[in-house]
Amino acid sequence: MKIAIIGATGTAGRAITQEALNRGHQVTGVVRHPEVATDLFDRPVTMHRQDAFTLTRAQLRDFDVVIDAFRPANDQAYLHLDLAAHLIHELRETETPRLVFITGAASLAHPAGGLLYDRLVQLPNHEEWIATPQNQALELDFLRHVTNVNWLAFSPSATFQAGPATDYVRGTDTLLQDSGRQSVLSSGNLALALLDELAHPTLHQARMTARNR
Repeated sequence: MKIAIIGATGTAGRAITQEALNRGHQVTGVVRHPEVATDLFDRPVTMHRQDAFTLTRAQLRDFDVVIDAFRPANDQAYLHLDLAAHLIHELRETETPRLVFITGAASLAHPAGGLLYDRLVQLPNHEEWIATPQNQALELDFLRHVTNVNWLAFSPSATFQAGPATDYVRGTDTLLQDSGRQSVLSSGNLALALLDELAHPTLHQARMTARNR
């Protein structure tokens, strides 16, 4: 597949890029600073310097899949929603490319009731970082009103961190926990789960999640 990855040098974007390269896909990173990508990957990858907010319908439709792994600073967390709106606008009434959004875990249903977000806002000093999960939850809510674009949302576990690809457990709208009630997903396993879904699609206009096995 021809895959464009917005934010290819971030934690999620970097892992997705590497896994896509491993599987032989043609990958283009859409980044503002391509020089940051030097030596990040074990084989050559095209890095296109462009502000994602200037991507056009014609550019986007040149790909089979476009992945939004954009990660703005917390004080500009509203840009998650802004970029989603821009990409959806450009691709209205299309099935190709498949448009993938890496959203936060806050909107996942908690096994004990309510949403994970309800627990996050009870943590000390949450005001310092809550804007990011809050805006990613709004991003998913927006996507759920979109019926004429081929989109997929991916929410990681409660703890998302850089780490290797090993194995994963997959879910949809409920926070996944292991037997010790831990909810952790490595960047490598996020990439594994996502690329498996892209290779063998099972979801349409829906959200998936995963945790480390």
